Amino acid sequence: MSAPSSRTDHPLLSALAPLIEALGCSLVEPDACEASDVPIVVEGETVAVVRLPALHGALDRLIEAVEREMGVRLPEMNREQKQRAIRLLDDRGAFTLRRAVEDVADAMGVSRITVYNYLNAIHR
Repeated sequence: MSAPSSRTDHPLLSALAPLIEALGCSLVEPDACEASDVPIVVEGETVAVVRLPALHGALDRLIEAVEREMGVRLPEMNREQKQRAIRLLDDRGAFTLRRAVEDVADAMGVSRITVYNYLNAIHR
């Protein structure tokens, strides 16, 4: 790999921008690379570095993504939509996060038991 350069205008970065944003990541200059960053290398040259988001706020980002995908906010969803949202959140690993069931229940305006019931139905 060659020495890092400042090429944040590279066409690949424009193509990746929606994915980087959707994941909550950020682009940084190669010379600011940290050990946990992911370099984007094109033809042996590091054109940019992707900085992964902190876990803090991960559940909020997952909820926002599901709301965006479904076109409706969690508290406004009907029962079937809430069940689908729970499935999407579960598929994306949301419930591996500490307090996720409680936080999702609060965001939906339902009880923890309701969220657990939806999860149990999914896993049967």
